Amino acid sequence: MKPLEGVKVIEFSTMITASFAAMMLAEQGAEVIKVEPIELGDPMRFLGSSKGGFSALFANCNRGKRSMRLDIKEEAAKDVIRQLAKDADVLLCNFRPGVMDGLGLGSEVLRGINPRLIYAAVSGFGTEGPERDTPAYDPVIQAQAGFSAVQGQGREGPDFVRNLTCDKVTAYTACQAVTAALFQRERTGEGQHIDLSMMDAGLYFLFPDGFMHQTLLDDDVEHAVPLSQIIYDLTVTKDGGITMSAATEAQRVGMLSAVDMLHLFADERFNSMEKLVANIDEFRSLVAEAFAAFETDEILARLKENDVPAAKCLSYEEVLAHPQYSANDSIDVDEHPLLGKMRRVKPPARFGGDRLQPTTRSPAHGEHTREVLLELGHSDADVDAMIERNVAADQVTSDA
Repeated sequence: MKPLEGVKVIEFSTMITASFAAMMLAEQGAEVIKVEPIELGDPMRFLGSSKGGFSALFANCNRGKRSMRLDIKEEAAKDVIRQLAKDADVLLCNFRPGVMDGLGLGSEVLRGINPRLIYAAVSGFGTEGPERDTPAYDPVIQAQAGFSAVQGQGREGPDFVRNLTCDKVTAYTACQAVTAALFQRERTGEGQHIDLSMMDAGLYFLFPDGFMHQTLLDDDVEHAVPLSQIIYDLTVTKDGGITMSAATEAQRVGMLSAVDMLHLFADERFNSMEKLVANIDEFRSLVAEAFAAFETDEILARLKENDVPAAKCLSYEEVLAHPQYSANDSIDVDEHPLLGKMRRVKPPARFGGDRLQPTTRSPAHGEHTREVLLELGHSDADVDAMIERNVAADQVTSDA
């Protein structure tokens, strides 16, 4: 039994954050119904690598869900949402503040129907303040939560983590908040409203190390070199690049032993931690020159012999072929009816020692509209009438 079996989730979302959060809940056993706009659906369906108009990005964020096409501006569609909310456990949405309230589907309304409902509203910047109504995408949040500042340390200027980091950090935070609320409901019997902003989630994630120097506020604080400037160096070899983290005295000895440069510890420029820090650029230059004389496999073997944390900087193909992922049973290949063969990464957490297997494939747009409406007690004639009035829609071939 998966840990969230029996939990029912309604998802209103576009793009990554709520979609990825809901997929993680689905992978852990929850039933997820994704309510999409009736025309084009989630725009993530059309971004990036795709086949037949169905993107890999969407497939990677929407496994295990059922998709409904509803025009939630129509009263009949709102009635469907209220029906769904009556026995739902979680509603997860990522619209700007006030949008769901304006539709008559806000937290107070739906939790009035179902007091056990956990209503999780994700926004870009929060429900108050000057940025409340500002549109938010990942690089915007990275810029305002400090990621671009951290990435730019030691460089010519700010830079980005070139990955949808804040979207996914917020998704993980949303999952944790939702499961905490479910646990509290087990104790109290009551649901609750959760507000979560991407900006807050991004800063909270980055803060422990990224804002070390902004944490201690007294005048006598001693600031050291940021970790990001010590342990995230790329070391070039004859045939590629590696990373290594010689954070302890023993590891620094091991690193210099690997390149036959232990004599540097006797050098007056580096023979104490204070001097080493003061002359770190010169030290690095000498070490980099020594490493460049070795081929990658040879120097990695030497570092391993000396118990120094190190790794080759792998290509995409090398990552996927890494034997540790095979040992961990992390990746499989599935046959998708629309996308063909596709690689999937399995949920990382093991429960009771068992790896959770990926759930059903990501749904086509509106694939389950009729199925869910029939489950709610509507007749086929009712569903046909809703489709005729463009209140709801089935999957059509062009959506595949």
